[in-house]
Amino acid sequence: LQILGNVSEFQRVVTVLQEGVDFDIDVNASVFETNIRVVGGLLSAHLLSKKAGVEVEVGWPCSGPLLRMAEEAARKLLPAFQTPTGMPYGTVNLLHGVNPGETPVTCTAGIGTFIVEFATLSHLTGDPVFEDVARKALKVLWKNRSDIGLVGNHIDVITAKWVAQDAGIGAGVDSYFEYLVKGAILLQDKELMSMFLEYNKAIKNYTKFDDWYLWVQMYKGTVSMPVFQSLEAYWPGLQSLIGDVDNAMRTFLNYYTVWKQFGGLPEFYNIPQGYTVDKREGYPLRPELIESAMYLYRATQDPTLLELGRDAVESIEKISKVDCGFATVKDLRDHRLDNRMESFFLAETVKYLYLLFDPDNFIHNDGSVFDVVITPYGECVLNAGGYIFNTEAHPIDPAALHCCRKQKEEQWEVEDLMREFYSLKKNKKFTLKRVSDHGEGESAKDAVDASSGGEKRNSKKSSHSLLSCPSQSFNSKLAVLGQVFLDNT
Repeated sequence: LQILGNVSEFQRVVTVLQEGVDFDIDVNASVFETNIRVVGGLLSAHLLSKKAGVEVEVGWPCSGPLLRMAEEAARKLLPAFQTPTGMPYGTVNLLHGVNPGETPVTCTAGIGTFIVEFATLSHLTGDPVFEDVARKALKVLWKNRSDIGLVGNHIDVITAKWVAQDAGIGAGVDSYFEYLVKGAILLQDKELMSMFLEYNKAIKNYTKFDDWYLWVQMYKGTVSMPVFQSLEAYWPGLQSLIGDVDNAMRTFLNYYTVWKQFGGLPEFYNIPQGYTVDKREGYPLRPELIESAMYLYRATQDPTLLELGRDAVESIEKISKVDCGFATVKDLRDHRLDNRMESFFLAETVKYLYLLFDPDNFIHNDGSVFDVVITPYGECVLNAGGYIFNTEAHPIDPAALHCCRKQKEEQWEVEDLMREFYSLKKNKKFTLKRVSDHGEGESAKDAVDASSGGEKRNSKKSSHSLLSCPSQSFNSKLAVLGQVFLDNT
């Protein structure tokens, strides 16, 4: 809602949420869906609330009602991770934990899609348990990949035995790969990126055919399903994030031809036959191809990507618009509609379309403008850009993860010296200064006022850099216009 510009509606929703939500209810919930929609949505709303004009409490972004609510929701999911392997069950009861008869079989995406939300939560709250369980689940999947470097579709979280051995980039696996890349960027984590790059090699070796990606047997690499799934259309956007723009564009154009053939992407598309798959002809207004268009347009400025956006708007308006909203297309062959509208249409599809056509949106900020707030732990920079979208398109400000670390002033001084050392190596001779919590001449009241107000500055006019990202070995990455270039690119 904030990105769409409806600030008053955002404020109303936040006000309602601040009155409290009871998660102690006897309901079975998807661990995956609750994380990406509820936890991710609350974290994003918490971090955007000040920008939307909502009054925040002292100590924000390290505290706040929406953050506490996100933490409460995430704690309800933690029992699912209490397995011999550390991989979570797919479903948990919000009141009683994991049901005794719960199936131990979980899809790969349902295991590997937590690091963005859970690491953000750990950094903001200071409780490492969330990031720890998310990392463990990622590493167990990595440990259990096949000898040729692929992962299957479903695995037993008790025994770590693969139940469904189809390997690909689509349904059941997709957001696992997405979160390795986004987790690496969000946390500046070289290990996560290394995992993805190894997977990427295996995917290219065994599943890629003429810029299409098929499904193969995870141990042998033999083709099991020569189909394209609409959920796979996120892949070109993910490729663009690691700087592989040429391959991304070629694959995107393949997917775009399918869109133009039907006015949307069918759930399954038989590549050799060039047509839909029986009982998979529907299009529930999914966002993935538009998501890729947005990322690629930020990287290339290729007008072809705007043409896809125009086609998407026209198709959705012409085919799907009904009195109460926009309906799922039941069959793309004759454009019959279903009596439903998926939540991701508003959460993702419309949002990515908006961002594709709004180059000046704050989400695209290049770091030249940012906000400075005072937290209980010192000065903090926010809203400088580089937002990471979770898989439900809730933006997370990576700068916020550095705001809530309880470090002593001496530790800050060491980091300042290290940053100054690296800046001198680059022939940028300036001095970085750390503002203490309550320095000379500053009263406690001043700090409180600053924490609730914040100040917008222009980095080009500052006497010293206020961006205080820690120097790590992963600094060989350079992000430009949505692309992430590695040092070997």
